Amino acid sequence: MNFDFSDDQKFLKDQANKFLTEKCDLSRPRKVLENKEPHDSDLWKAIVEMGWTGTTIPEEYGGLGLGHLELCVIAEELGRAIAPVPFSSSVYLATEALLLAGSEEQKQTYLPKLASGESIGTFAVSEGAKPATVKSIETKFDGGAISGTKVPVPDGLSADFAVVLVRTGASASEQSFSLAIADLASTERSVIDTMDPSRQQAQIEFTNTDAALLGEQGAGWDLYRRVLDRAAILFAFEQVGGADACLEMAKAYALDRYAFGRQIGSYQAIKHKLADMYINNELARSNAYYGAWALSSDAPELPTAAAGARVSATQAYHYASKENIQTHGGMGFTWEADCHLYYRRAKMLGLALGGERAWKEKLITSLEQRNVA
Repeated sequence: MNFDFSDDQKFLKDQANKFLTEKCDLSRPRKVLENKEPHDSDLWKAIVEMGWTGTTIPEEYGGLGLGHLELCVIAEELGRAIAPVPFSSSVYLATEALLLAGSEEQKQTYLPKLASGESIGTFAVSEGAKPATVKSIETKFDGGAISGTKVPVPDGLSADFAVVLVRTGASASEQSFSLAIADLASTERSVIDTMDPSRQQAQIEFTNTDAALLGEQGAGWDLYRRVLDRAAILFAFEQVGGADACLEMAKAYALDRYAFGRQIGSYQAIKHKLADMYINNELARSNAYYGAWALSSDAPELPTAAAGARVSATQAYHYASKENIQTHGGMGFTWEADCHLYYRRAKMLGLALGGERAWKEKLITSLEQRNVA
């Protein structure tokens, strides 16, 4: 079985790399980080003009009508550039939720706006620092309105609407959940401090906020897990792109920096660091490619592939961003060096859909279920 991308997809990846190399050097995320802007609006506008926000949206809704494989190669290049834009929350999460569960009317209303960049979407699930569970969701949907608090919400200050996981059962014991879609214009939003302010997180207070159900009532938890599996593959490609950028940065410095009359890259300790980074990155890439196949074909193996890709990509990016700093030595820890930009993003992406431990548990559970079957 061939898991490689087609020539057209490789061409798209190359064009995305050239575009982001020109439009998104490391001064972009640094500017957002230092000025505390929600995102880089100029870069976001340029990305929208490229059509990337409509990659998987069908043509009848104003999108490009491409597939998830094309979105995977774009995600890798966005991760390599650590682009400070709300792409993942709007495209991997909100758009996927609408494609999976939206009614025809909802698709006609929201998908063209997402494709054109007129609207930015997000996915509001968590209600605290810990991963969401059936016992932790207290935000309620009743009579066409949402009440409760969601935190952290990715790109919550930039978003125009949110897909929200809500409780619809009459009591906690019923554990009935649904997805609802809500306009954020009337909500109270505030930024929260995180490791990576170049991709801001927000707290959103819903107080009888008008909303409509997305999908069947009571099917929210299953839909949430499906959206999570699909997004995990795309996040993994972002992490692989970032990990590769860390390896390239560390290698370039190791070849340029001299100590005791020799390139530091000639020392065995540095060689080992770079070799370990490469091995971890390639392992993550192979798992991400398997996940891309499962996602594009909607294979039964998708939950297992998603968990495997998520775990290996999280580990690879964290290790690469950490060892990139170590390779740079004392200057690697300074604000002026760019190493910390990748370390921050690695930490943020590692927690974006739930931490590594949660995905390891999911991987184990998925493998056990497959063995029983």
